[in-house]
Amino acid sequence: MDDTSNIKNKGKTKERVQGFGRFLSGMILPNIGAFIAWGLITALFIPTGWLPNAHFAKLVSPMITYLLPLLIGYTGGKMVGGVRGGVVGSIATMGIIVGADIPMFMGAMIMGPLGGYVIKKFDKLVEGKVPAGFEMLINNFSSGILGAMLALVAFIGIGPVVLGLNGLLKDGVEVIVKAGLLPLVAIFIEPAKILFLNNAIGNGILVPIGAQEAKALGKSVFFLLESNPGPGLGVLLAYWVFAKGAVKESAPGAIIIHFIGGIHEIYFPYVLMNPLLIIAVICGGASGIFTFQIFGAGLTAAASPGSILALMAMIPRGGYFGVLAGVLVAAVVSFLVSSVIIKSTNKKTEDNEFEEAKLKSSELKLKKKDEISETNGVIGKTFNKVIFACDAGMGSSAMGATTLRTKFKRAGYNIEVVNCAIEAIPKDAQIVVTHETLTARAKSVAPNAEHISVKDFLNNPAFEILSARLKPIANTNTKVNIEPKNVVKNESKILEKKNIKLGLESTDKYTAIKMAGKLLYDGGYVEEEYMDAMIQRENDLSTYIGKGIAIPHGVGEAKKNINKTGMVVLQFPNGVRFDEELAYLVIGIAGVGDEHLQILSNIAIAIEGEDESITDKLKSTENIQYIYDLFTIKSED
Repeated sequence: MDDTSNIKNKGKTKERVQGFGRFLSGMILPNIGAFIAWGLITALFIPTGWLPNAHFAKLVSPMITYLLPLLIGYTGGKMVGGVRGGVVGSIATMGIIVGADIPMFMGAMIMGPLGGYVIKKFDKLVEGKVPAGFEMLINNFSSGILGAMLALVAFIGIGPVVLGLNGLLKDGVEVIVKAGLLPLVAIFIEPAKILFLNNAIGNGILVPIGAQEAKALGKSVFFLLESNPGPGLGVLLAYWVFAKGAVKESAPGAIIIHFIGGIHEIYFPYVLMNPLLIIAVICGGASGIFTFQIFGAGLTAAASPGSILALMAMIPRGGYFGVLAGVLVAAVVSFLVSSVIIKSTNKKTEDNEFEEAKLKSSELKLKKKDEISETNGVIGKTFNKVIFACDAGMGSSAMGATTLRTKFKRAGYNIEVVNCAIEAIPKDAQIVVTHETLTARAKSVAPNAEHISVKDFLNNPAFEILSARLKPIANTNTKVNIEPKNVVKNESKILEKKNIKLGLESTDKYTAIKMAGKLLYDGGYVEEEYMDAMIQRENDLSTYIGKGIAIPHGVGEAKKNINKTGMVVLQFPNGVRFDEELAYLVIGIAGVGDEHLQILSNIAIAIEGEDESITDKLKSTENIQYIYDLFTIKSED
């Protein structure tokens, strides 16, 4: 194998490691708040806590045993298979929780994504084969059956493997201790702690050994091996100093809970977000143990919880310097190693931000009608498919996809353009177009794709950005015919004339959305709860898509409240303000499948035409039939 091949293989290995780290981070980071809540309750109310309370302390065990693993399992499943993947991942995680007597965080990181993968593969297998009207039945039973099967597999198979790992770590610690190589015990102790086996290692091995030694000598270093807060403190400090975003902001609270409260479990997720940090805690732990040995440090009894104050309470007279020196050295070494690792990760982030800045610069040049010189750093990169994604994949992305597809067709390019929800973006997506507020989520789903952020789903530079790298095609059609060739005589059941309301008085956007939701509800398309979901969707991200049109609809989870596909059209001649824009048409949507996409396609094509009078007429017409025909008449290709 030549040097070039070796370099390529090393690069691929590095990408896989980084991808694995990002995936673990995606499961842990959204749930940091839950870990902090558990840490606070534990530090305050356990018998050795700051405000001992037996009643409140009842929360501690169920939270670490059930809540935290289930949250991780759900998040991992959702990352792979959407909401259905999250549900199946949670069921599968429950199997591994019950199958073991220790907190199953690593088990959740296995079973959650596995559940998402299985349900995703099932959905792909039955795609297009489910009879109309049976979708909900098939969805619910498939989730239940596959989830139950995975829970059983986890209960009888995965749980015993994790318990076996616990026993293996115990044996490793005992071998190193007997060999007199005490600092090397950190190689086993620190990874074991990250796997939430700290209590098993501490209480199962080190405390009994320490108790025997303390009985003879009055103190024992074994009480310090697992309880030393230095390695975890170093990691958290490095995150606080060098990390970015939510993880940086959460680090100070975690430091207090870990170092002062003594709940070491609070820093474990931070290490799992970047597995290379295991090296940092091992180095910190080994350095601390070596320092303890140099000064002959030890405690008179086990420090529980492992806070710096609990350690100081157990230090024999005259032994403070040695113990505190070991904690400090462990923290410093862990901090230094963690800093290198976290800073190298941040550089990757900074590089991405630089590329995004170049993209924005290109877009500004487009607005000034200058020629594009760079696009996300990949000039000339070929592509044959573009994904247009939005929160629910129901309305905004459908119209954006249609507009982009029309422009490609008009230019003569054979480029496939499809729309979908953020969570449903294919892993092998080449180019993903999303609203700028959704780009971060899209990147977490498809990290290897090129991402284009837009502010407006209809008026956006995506076509100009992408066409700049395509070869010009001579003698192509310059206009897409949107006039109908084949009028459908049967009335649409999705958009009915009675649900087109013209000449409405201007109001605020939330009242307009509720009016659209009420029409959908009165028409039997949705349950009453769907109206609240429409408001929630607007709070999450404006449904204004450009050219005087807003398409309010429920968040993705609200699909369970949709009875059948339906649309309603509300015209406000004087407009309804959606943040900084005026919407003259408010189009409420409830989509079960893809039945409503033809109407959205017609709307997008109509207003994409060069004749601006169509847009003007839509906001002022008093003819219901005009809007109905324009939106529902199909055309043949």
